[in-house]
Amino acid sequence: MIEEAPKRAEDKRNQAAGGDFVSFAIAGQLFGVPVLQVQDVLRPQAITRIPMAPPEILGSLNLRGRIVTVVDTRHRLGLPKSDVKGPPMSIVVPHGDDLFALAVDRVGEVLSLSAENFEPNPPTLDPGWREVANGIYRLKGELLVVIDVARLLRLGAAAHAA
Repeated sequence: MIEEAPKRAEDKRNQAAGGDFVSFAIAGQLFGVPVLQVQDVLRPQAITRIPMAPPEILGSLNLRGRIVTVVDTRHRLGLPKSDVKGPPMSIVVPHGDDLFALAVDRVGEVLSLSAENFEPNPPTLDPGWREVANGIYRLKGELLVVIDVARLLRLGAAAHAA
């Protein structure tokens, strides 16, 4: 029974390692989310501001009659505000019983990545990113940071840390 804990940790790492990832860019950095966690990818569309919402919430949007909370992914990752005017693209992910749209600069293609190329978070990775990342892939000329959606959506924790 003592051996189960390390095995569970290894299983969790393997779940993040290898497979298909929806890639996206924010401030020139490439990120990825496991494709099985993505419900939809949205072109830029109108976002309704929510009065008195925390800074990590851009507002809400209507997705086929369902209200979706739009998360300012830049803010969650500690990146500066975008100078691009207009609404961002969004990656819709379920979390609990709700849907959230992760606001991103650009959505890329689905990348099939091998588990053997997966690396745990390096010590040089920004501490804020390490909190929400499962690890990285070194691609040709760039680094893909694998985002853990559940940890990214721990919205209250970010508001208290600021």
